Amino acid sequence: MHALNGRHALITGGSRGIGRGIALKLAASGATVAIHYFQNEAAANDTLAQVRSRGGDGVVVQADVTRPEEITRMFRAVQAEFGKLDIFVSNARPEAPAFFQSPMDITLEQWDTALDSQAKAFLVGVREASSLMGSGGRILAITYAQGSRTGGLQPWVGMGSAKAAMESLVRYFA
Repeated sequence: MHALNGRHALITGGSRGIGRGIALKLAASGATVAIHYFQNEAAANDTLAQVRSRGGDGVVVQADVTRPEEITRMFRAVQAEFGKLDIFVSNARPEAPAFFQSPMDITLEQWDTALDSQAKAFLVGVREASSLMGSGGRILAITYAQGSRTGGLQPWVGMGSAKAAMESLVRYFA
């Protein structure tokens, strides 16, 4: 018996990179996983195939996490599929060109994309997730501490600021 048998998880940005690793580890521990993607459906389906090849199961869900209404739609799809949620991992971020500019060059649109994809998406996601969770649910936010604390990588200003805001929200929710 696996530690997470009967548990259901949603991982935003679960189709590639760190999110894929998290999805595979949760599935290996027995959780049924919802693998979120924004544009790369093939990567999400590949991750789901890897989950299934290891004896797990799950679904793929699409949403643009910079848009609150799409986050809500994503959680409704997870609710329709699973009925409940035990683990929510907020991991998604846009591709670098959407936010990667120095403080003097970042556009307000790029700034908004960074903040919307992190702080706002986490705020909306936690509200949605908590309505599907019972006692013992878990919510995790993936961040990059160095990028949000040191200010050394200048083009990371939008994402670093957005991650710092998300980290603050984690403390408020806790």
